Amino acid sequence: MDVIEITRELGKAIQADPRYCKYLSARSKNDADEELQQLIGEFNMGRMQLNREMSKQDKDQDKISEMNLKIRDIYGKIMENPNMAEYNDAKAEFDDLMIRINGILQLCANGEDPATCEPSNCTGSCATCGGCH
Repeated sequence: MDVIEITRELGKAIQADPRYCKYLSARSKNDADEELQQLIGEFNMGRMQLNREMSKQDKDQDKISEMNLKIRDIYGKIMENPNMAEYNDAKAEFDDLMIRINGILQLCANGEDPATCEPSNCTGSCATCGGCH
């Protein structure tokens, strides 16, 4: 079996992982939630209008403030939606899995032992760090 075939097998394993299945389910619920989709549409439209207003030569600061408040209100409603909360949690779990997988692959490509290498969460910035291991 060559590397590409093994990669395809890894892809199948990822798609069978419960975190991936949870993510797909949450995404489907989001897509089917008409109220949520309407809020997302309003949010996107509000952002476009705000960007248009901010790019004008003669900006209306009162209008910009009003638009910002409206966008924040809509965003709050989106984030309060149970389907969005479930989606965000599922996506974060799946993203963590993918980051770990990619980290292991990177370490292996740099010569680390595939059986024992484990990526760190180090971002290189000590300002956000809880300490080195």
